[in-house]
Amino acid sequence: MAFAHSGRTLRLSTAAAVVGVSALALTGCGLFADDEFPIGTENEDGTTTLTVGVSPVPQGDILRFIDEELAADAGLALDVVEYQDYTEPNPALVAGELDANYFQHQPWFESEVEGQGYELAHYEGVHVEPFALFSERHDTLEELPEGGQIGVNNDPSNQGRALAMLADADLIELAEGVDPAEATINDVAENPHDFEFIEADAASLARTLDDVDASVINGNNALEIGLSPTQDSLLVEDPEGSPYANFLAVREGTEDDENLQKLDELLHSDDVRDYIEETWPDGEVAPAF
Repeated sequence: MAFAHSGRTLRLSTAAAVVGVSALALTGCGLFADDEFPIGTENEDGTTTLTVGVSPVPQGDILRFIDEELAADAGLALDVVEYQDYTEPNPALVAGELDANYFQHQPWFESEVEGQGYELAHYEGVHVEPFALFSERHDTLEELPEGGQIGVNNDPSNQGRALAMLADADLIELAEGVDPAEATINDVAENPHDFEFIEADAASLARTLDDVDASVINGNNALEIGLSPTQDSLLVEDPEGSPYANFLAVREGTEDDENLQKLDELLHSDDVRDYIEETWPDGEVAPAF
């Protein structure tokens, strides 16, 4: 679901939403509703530089491909700023440090907007990074031991995604009536293997894989440590029809900016589709358009 179909909803800024801005913004006075920050920087050669926050892989790779191969013809240049922590790009966008960011999916976006009061909008999905269950100790699901430790995300939107994947594989059963996208470990109704769920942030799950029997790891974090969700995992999420497509997010009120629209058009171009399919031919990253 993108803003073009859902309409806009103005939300008051909160202290948690703003980093390094004036006290006016921190009081929730809607400082960003009309967007006081200029979009991009005009260069002497006539191009406009957009500063975009990303996760390093694959978002950073995709934007660097655009910058090197496509941006100039569209009158753009890209300054790609990498973040390892998912909690950082949205505050940076709200504070005007970024013109856009490209790292998040709809459930994360909604939890941030609703929980933090961010005034943000987004375009259509660009790609999906399938979640997968990895292990350095075991080669198959059947080898997972009774009482084994399973790492899962500690943020609500991605924890539900992880548990839904485990439930689809009949490793656990979620309580009746629970929306899988919003499920937590407290909603696990049946746990026949008595798994112990270890909660951690996405980056930590990748770094500590050898400390547990298995971990559900975000696709981008898996790629960063050299693991393929489709080739190296015990279990992988089906990306078809996934609600977890990553997209370009912007401040509310800037989505009609010509340069931001140009960037989004490039992200949805045949060239980018081909780049994704050629760079990740085994479906580790899948186009969502």
